[in-house]
Amino acid sequence: MLKHESKNGIEILTFDNVSKLNILIAQSLKEEVAQYLTKSNTKLILDLKGIEYVDSSGFGALLSILRNAKNNNSQLKICNISSDVMELVKLLQLHNVFDICDSVDKCIDTFE
Repeated sequence: MLKHESKNGIEILTFDNVSKLNILIAQSLKEEVAQYLTKSNTKLILDLKGIEYVDSSGFGALLSILRNAKNNNSQLKICNISSDVMELVKLLQLHNVFDICDSVDKCIDTFE
């Protein structure tokens, strides 16, 4: 479901042939991302390019991943959010919760 790439010690996860982040994949997404958060101080980018729909379980999975990252002293950034999904993110006030960037490159630039 996810493709992995490493750049300058930053883990980048991109969805592969997935357009909906919903109840059907939420649990496996949490489990798959958790593998990259086993070490503390991990820098992780979740690239949502291609995701056109996120339901409540999808947002729950993203919040669970964020909590997992924070508990592990890791950093999570999200990028390439479609305009439709971003409307929901703002409606749910999650743009104040997640560290959101426009692109993978901008995420990389903002890591400390």
